[in-house]
Amino acid sequence: MSRFVDKLPFFDRRSSPMEEAGDIPRNGLLHMHHHQPHHSGLLMQPQPSPPAKQSSFTLAQLLKRVNEARSDASSPTSSPTHSHYTIELGGSVPGSTGSDLSERMRGGGDRGSDGPLLQFVLKFTDLTYSVKQRKKRTCLPALPFRRGGGEPAEPEVPRMKTLLDNISGEAREGEIMAVLGASGSGKSTLIDAFANRIVKESLHGSVTLNGESLDSNLLKVISAYVMQDDLLYPMLTVEETLMFAAEFRLPRSLPTKEKRKRVQALIDQLGLRNAANTIIGDEGHRGVSGGERRRVSIGMDIIHDPIVLFLDEPTSGLDSTSAFMVVKVLQRIAQSGSVVVMSIHQPSYRILGLLDRLLFLSRGQTVYYGTPRALPSFFNDFGKPIPFNENPTEFALDLIRELETMPDGARDLVEHNKKWQTRMAPKAKHHDGHVEKTSLSLKEAIRASISRGKLVSGASDGSVSVHSPGELAAPAAPVSKFANPFWVEMGVLTRRAFLSTKRTPEIFIIRLAAVMVTGFILATIFWRLDDSPKGVEERLGFFAIAMSTMFYTCSDSLPVFLNERYIFLRETAYNAYRRSSYVLSHTIVGFPSLVVLSFAFALTTFFAVGLAGGADGFFFFVAIVLASFWAGSGFATFLSGVVTNVMLGFPVVVSTLAYFLLFSGFFINRDRIPRYWLWFHYLSLVKYPYEAMFDNTPLAALPAVLKVRVLRAMSQSLGVDIGTNTCITTGPDFLRQQAVTDLTKWDCLWITVAWGFLFRILFYISLLLGSRNKRR
Repeated sequence: MSRFVDKLPFFDRRSSPMEEAGDIPRNGLLHMHHHQPHHSGLLMQPQPSPPAKQSSFTLAQLLKRVNEARSDASSPTSSPTHSHYTIELGGSVPGSTGSDLSERMRGGGDRGSDGPLLQFVLKFTDLTYSVKQRKKRTCLPALPFRRGGGEPAEPEVPRMKTLLDNISGEAREGEIMAVLGASGSGKSTLIDAFANRIVKESLHGSVTLNGESLDSNLLKVISAYVMQDDLLYPMLTVEETLMFAAEFRLPRSLPTKEKRKRVQALIDQLGLRNAANTIIGDEGHRGVSGGERRRVSIGMDIIHDPIVLFLDEPTSGLDSTSAFMVVKVLQRIAQSGSVVVMSIHQPSYRILGLLDRLLFLSRGQTVYYGTPRALPSFFNDFGKPIPFNENPTEFALDLIRELETMPDGARDLVEHNKKWQTRMAPKAKHHDGHVEKTSLSLKEAIRASISRGKLVSGASDGSVSVHSPGELAAPAAPVSKFANPFWVEMGVLTRRAFLSTKRTPEIFIIRLAAVMVTGFILATIFWRLDDSPKGVEERLGFFAIAMSTMFYTCSDSLPVFLNERYIFLRETAYNAYRRSSYVLSHTIVGFPSLVVLSFAFALTTFFAVGLAGGADGFFFFVAIVLASFWAGSGFATFLSGVVTNVMLGFPVVVSTLAYFLLFSGFFINRDRIPRYWLWFHYLSLVKYPYEAMFDNTPLAALPAVLKVRVLRAMSQSLGVDIGTNTCITTGPDFLRQQAVTDLTKWDCLWITVAWGFLFRILFYISLLLGSRNKRR
């Protein structure tokens, strides 16, 4: 019996009574429901009959159903519209699932005029997108003919490359629309076009929801975009990751208890209960599996129950079972009242049974758009029938790849699709025309979704409004741009960053060890310097080396944001939090470690070197070291917002800090620096903490006779010809000319602190300009 059913074609097996009856308990009651085409949302009530006759079907009756389904499928005219039967469990207990097909029908596949109202329709029309191609540059001049023959050279590369070429179609609430094609066919580009991730000037055509164009801010609120890569914090557990997402995306008016309930329900929906307390993990820490990681990534974006969900190859890199479980979760999301659009490389048999609409692409052109059920007849009309028992999508993709190797590419298939769509348009209008007439306006549909529990963050007050055409004066339905106020976002970001830092103590320990080892080396080299001119000269060297070393140790702040960059882009792309909240929380989390490092370096060097000033001098030394760490980490943080790669960032940091040290006034005096480089002297971060040290050394309190000896020693070391008379009469003036006493120690301290604030403001500006995350 099972061998007979396995022989059936895929689409007959999916709606077969035998397939439906496989999950029915032996003591259940069987009811037969007659489904008319496009009325999948309705199930007829069972006819009353005596209990004895209603208890079960005989084997002969079941075989008859199978034969009827097979005979209907073999008819070319009836395949799109034939009636079929579903056998369901009568009086099932709550929680029983029944068949997958019945779930799809109840979830709202194609609805008829008597079915529930279709609230959301995402329609895209004539989407076209082209990019400029860079010409291949060569050192050799272009030759009109190839060497050794008269054949012409290769044709010039076109200036513009078309990635999308007049793509049209629609995706509906309760359905999963899958975009398929070979690598480079334009799948991800099309998903980006739907999600408004391409600048409007470059994308031609229209994308509407319920016939209305989508404002960028509104789309960010009502939709979610799941990237192909799983961008998650590795040291957070699954439950913590989803809880932080809930705190970002769910409004402050929702109690924490309710947010936890939402997270627990989502964990069960995603099938992550067994991994709830397991960390995400990375290359150095064992964590959840690839399929679980992908489901967590999806869960972060659906925590607020969005109306539209875009996914870029959510099954990429997963095994067959994990991929099926991911798409099964997406089916449940669609059935809850969402529009789900995803790209997928090559779906399996089981995954194909969960999809409602398919859009095949070949080099940016549509080669098929329709339901999976219509694939056999489509390719049969094209003259390439799908072989028996072969996966239709595999056959289609193989055929498309074969056609792309031809000179004309898949042009014949593209033209066939256009004719097919023209021929099928009257039938689609006949069956689905009522949807356009009875669908709600966008404002009404969003209000209805919020009222039934979707779009959780949309229930709070905000600044983004929904306007229907012709109702500009009417009060708009408020939808918040951000779910939470600024201070709440900053608090959540700070807690998350502290938790991640706490679980990776080795990073801070290595940094602390580096500072203490550096301080120990400097302390042993400059041990107990005296007040002689030689000692004063050596103090100058200690100050310069100490300050430059502190700035160099701050370069490890560079990879902190670079490792989080794409997580930040993902979260801010759909208004999870403000960029200003991220910058301030980033500053708050990093400051305590700077305080510890400053005290560690000061305790290691101040007393060992023999610096003067007592307790006041020590605490000022701690303050100037802390200011140096503050400015240096701010500079590295700013560069991390400008560069996109650690390998590019480190050379920039190291070379720039070397320039700062060169122009600080230690190696060359200010009056000997060329005028055209003098501006760099005042921009040097090392200049100000270096000069601030002098008031806390014996240099400031030296008697006049000793100053003469100091200046003579400085003239020998600096190579400046200073006479005895000059030193005695104009010693303070000389120090002033060297910019040593141009500023007081407090002026130098506050200028260094101001540099730290300036670099963090520049970091914020770089995030504003560099995180728009749109194609051009």
